[in-house]
Amino acid sequence: MARLVTEWVNVTGDISIIARESGEVWFHTPSGTKENVDPFATPMTGVGSAGSTVGLLDGAINLGFAGIEKRLARPDPTLVGYIVALVGAYHTSVDTPRNLRRAAGRFNELGRPEVAAYLEERAREETGHDRLALKDLRALGVPGERLVANFIPEGIKPLCKRFDDLCVQDYPIGCIGYSYCLERIAALKQETDIEKVQAICPDDVDATRFLRSHSSLGSEATHVEETIEFVASLPANDRIRVVQETYESALIMAEGYNHELLKSEAEMLEEVQQALGEVLPYRPSSYPSHGEKRGARPAA
Repeated sequence: MARLVTEWVNVTGDISIIARESGEVWFHTPSGTKENVDPFATPMTGVGSAGSTVGLLDGAINLGFAGIEKRLARPDPTLVGYIVALVGAYHTSVDTPRNLRRAAGRFNELGRPEVAAYLEERAREETGHDRLALKDLRALGVPGERLVANFIPEGIKPLCKRFDDLCVQDYPIGCIGYSYCLERIAALKQETDIEKVQAICPDDVDATRFLRSHSSLGSEATHVEETIEFVASLPANDRIRVVQETYESALIMAEGYNHELLKSEAEMLEEVQQALGEVLPYRPSSYPSHGEKRGARPAA
């Protein structure tokens, strides 16, 4: 009987993720005793598999978010919060094609055409997603171009910088881990999540283009599966780096998103109005949910 593939990656210095082809995943704290030599202290060198690779990648995301689990904000959805989220979505998507093509160019220089081809395909697939966010903002009566030009949510800035920095490295393989982290989180969004957002939007307004595209209803699930297959095919040292960056990106994403979620609606509204240089002609929370009379507060 063929032996199942086992992969492992040290992600924090004192915690390694171990995953088997069968789907088993666990977190391992290395032993420092001479009597009990740690078999996972040496970086892996073998081949990968889809089953073990997804365990490592998703394990890295779970570990990255674990640190904020007890203090994770879970506010009721509001329209002004959604507007800020759309601005963040714009900024995390607007430079994605350019960054991925830059990284692809570097891999062509390094003689890795298979990595370059993967990144170039991703760049084509991500082109135009920033415009979806702008269309959603305009649908809500917000001058989207002016808003995004003057406003980047504080919690989103470190995430954007991380991606920029990864894609200009001499060996930018980590950009795949960053992209996987964002796409995997997006793929968790279900139709019910989109319905909740639609419920706080004005009647007859479609402002969920970006959200639908970046959810289980869009292409994210397929992208996730394709990335898992591609990463599994990479040499061990590349797989290690991708998993480590998935963890680092999850840390940044968790802290950044939580930073935004902790803000009050009044704080977010003030940020939006300052960026626009004008007072909005409405309080976003005054938009009605479907079936309610205009002026009533929407259901959360």
